Amino acid sequence: MRRYVIAIIALVTTAALCPASAQTKLKIMVGGIDKQIYLPAKLAERLGYFKDEGLEVELFNSNSGSQAATALLAREVQAVVGFYDHTIDLQSKGKIITNVVQLLVSPGEVEMVTAKDAEKYSKPANWKGEALGVTGLGSATDFLTKALAVKAGLKANDVTLVPVGAGDTFVSALQQGKIVGGMTTEPTVQKSLKMGIAKIGIDLRTPEGTRAALGGDYPASCVYMEAAWLASNKETAQKVVNAFVKTLKYIQTHSAEDVTEQMPKDYYAGEKDLYIQGLKEGKPQYSPDGVLSQAAAESVLAILSSFSPGVQGKKIDLTKTFTTEFVTRANATH
Repeated sequence: MRRYVIAIIALVTTAALCPASAQTKLKIMVGGIDKQIYLPAKLAERLGYFKDEGLEVELFNSNSGSQAATALLAREVQAVVGFYDHTIDLQSKGKIITNVVQLLVSPGEVEMVTAKDAEKYSKPANWKGEALGVTGLGSATDFLTKALAVKAGLKANDVTLVPVGAGDTFVSALQQGKIVGGMTTEPTVQKSLKMGIAKIGIDLRTPEGTRAALGGDYPASCVYMEAAWLASNKETAQKVVNAFVKTLKYIQTHSAEDVTEQMPKDYYAGEKDLYIQGLKEGKPQYSPDGVLSQAAAESVLAILSSFSPGVQGKKIDLTKTFTTEFVTRANATH
């Protein structure tokens, strides 16, 4: 009996020293949580990778990347899953945020154009004076649309950008003729195609397609954090990156069907086959290891500088926009 009492005391003492509730709490905002370009965030949660790292992560949704970045700067969340280009854009405004793990090697976006005039609006040179849909003003879709227009010889303000969100609101804007085309992602791409209201005008889901359309690489979705917070929370940041690197490797080693089975059913809204198709076509967009190269970062800066008055002429320190410290360690141990 005495041995049993001693054993129980030991267990209670251990529990007190290592409580189950000792997980680090973290809030992460995602610029469109049901979009496939941001899929790694929810997938990491569903696979239990955050918990495996000792993290209690709460994922929040926002309508666009610009809204998510605003929430980060307001200290409402500790991290954002959004486009890398925001780190450059915000530095030009005196705000330093840092990409800790790269999720996409290409934008994963598609310029969908109205089916009846698909041939015309597939060429950005014909966009002058037209209304084009973006998720939100100041978002990455805003940046990409302007970049395509400028590369075609137009001025950034030659097109009217209309914030239409994604999903049903994007589809409605096309149907009602409010826009002649728009930048969107999966699963909205497949839905628009199935309905016959739009066709693919410009495809940025692969590195090759991105280089052809923009003239260079444009790595997109990543996880970024406010620089001062990151400097004080490196251990937590490493855990976050570990979880995302494991998730990226899961995507590389599993089929689109396998990945789809892990996602919430409402993400594919009764169109499971379309969701799977979108993942199959979009698989090249996902980074295999979470690493952003210096050359790719320079390409994004060059493209932003081609149209953004805020970035043009500014001295941007790319070493402050991203770090490979955490992904290097994560790839070595996972």
